[in-house]
Amino acid sequence: MSYRTVVIGAGNIGLTHLKAAQGMAEIHMVALADTLRERAEQAAAHFGVAAYDDYKAMIEKEKPDIAVVALPPFLHREAAVFCAERGCHVLLEKPMAMNHAECDDIIAAARRHNVTLMIGHTVHYVASNRKVKEIIDSGRLGKLIMINDRRYVPYFDNRLDWFFRKETSGGGILFNLGSHSIDKLQWFTGSPVTKVKAFTDSTASPGDIEGAGTVFAETASGVPGIIFHSGYGGVKINETELIFTEGVLKLDYRVMIGKNDEWEELALDRRDPYVLQFEELIASIRSGEEPSCSGEYAKSVIAAVEAIYESSETGAETAVR
Repeated sequence: MSYRTVVIGAGNIGLTHLKAAQGMAEIHMVALADTLRERAEQAAAHFGVAAYDDYKAMIEKEKPDIAVVALPPFLHREAAVFCAERGCHVLLEKPMAMNHAECDDIIAAARRHNVTLMIGHTVHYVASNRKVKEIIDSGRLGKLIMINDRRYVPYFDNRLDWFFRKETSGGGILFNLGSHSIDKLQWFTGSPVTKVKAFTDSTASPGDIEGAGTVFAETASGVPGIIFHSGYGGVKINETELIFTEGVLKLDYRVMIGKNDEWEELALDRRDPYVLQFEELIASIRSGEEPSCSGEYAKSVIAAVEAIYESSETGAETAVR
């Protein structure tokens, strides 16, 4: 069976989903919607699908099986609920929504209408992350005792204005990229983040969002994690270190395993993460089981980020609710 699929939003992520589907027999892309009509038409012509400037009209006319929602976070709730109410399975980009209450609304709509809801936490499908998870689960390096995650990027370069306003983006670098770090902590440890102590900085931010932050987190399994994010530039770094009782893993798109004072680079299965994501979505639709990146799981990420902002404002350690 091939699933009729549409994409809402013709930005970079929306186009990435269209590209991933090109080689998949089980995903049949039929249409794309974007409020910028010219952008929608250009992308649609390239991928051989219909173009719309109104996603609601597209859903009503095309009647897709799956809707991929790749819009700014402040539009996630409305679009996801609309699609679920019309019987569409929903692949919703991360961050899931602006807050945990909106997450609840989306989850409830999917359950009411018996559709599969999956959130696009691509951390779970990237080759290097999958290899790390495999090693953790194997017990090869003993007990995992600590995770350090660092990401330094020129966050304010080449982004649309909505990224810099909390009312449309939900937050700054810790909301957008930091949600990946929270996801790593939770997925790698197999347990949710339960409390955080956080510091944020907006000194060089062009809007009302933070441009950098430090987070001390603890998971329910007792594994601590430290997250450092800076969008102010300098030297690009995207690195995760995992400390075990019997060795170390270093993750920077490669996976390096450290034992006995020696490093070894591990071979990776570099299949397209967006293809793997679609494959899990299809499997979940067919089985009726929740995907690993379910609405409830993604809500836990949003709840952790909300606690980060609360901790930064109060200066106190904050429990994740």
